[in-house]
Amino acid sequence: MANRAIMELWVGIFVIGGIVALTMLAMKVGNLSSADVGDKYNVIAKFENIGQLKTKAPVTMAGVRVGRVTGIRVDDNFNAVVTMSIADRFNSIPADTGATILTAGLLGEQYIALEPGGDMDTLKEGSELTITQSALVLEKLISQFLYSQADSGDK
Repeated sequence: MANRAIMELWVGIFVIGGIVALTMLAMKVGNLSSADVGDKYNVIAKFENIGQLKTKAPVTMAGVRVGRVTGIRVDDNFNAVVTMSIADRFNSIPADTGATILTAGLLGEQYIALEPGGDMDTLKEGSELTITQSALVLEKLISQFLYSQADSGDK
């Protein structure tokens, strides 16, 4: 009987460990694994097309995550306005920094990559990034390629 109780205890520990592992995996896949704690400042950038960019998408500089996308809205000129929350420890980012929407891998999630400029002034709360490059839409590129091939075939 005691042997059975020990076995049930080990099975219970194994099940709890499996649940913890699955929870951690779900948080990692859901991009929720890193708790964003600490001070931050918000900057905005306007794009003509953001593709499939979503809130909580990473904001990187030189491959290092410096923040997250916290909001997406459309302004009066029908441009997408993206609000980014940047960690306060990255407070020396030049004011003329450019923002580009990139895709992780061929069909991965989209993120914003920042490319620092050379300005002596730095980004502050509420700053706007004026140098932006919209997302590349695969369908648009394919249609342009097919159209150019059809046009060159007519000659």
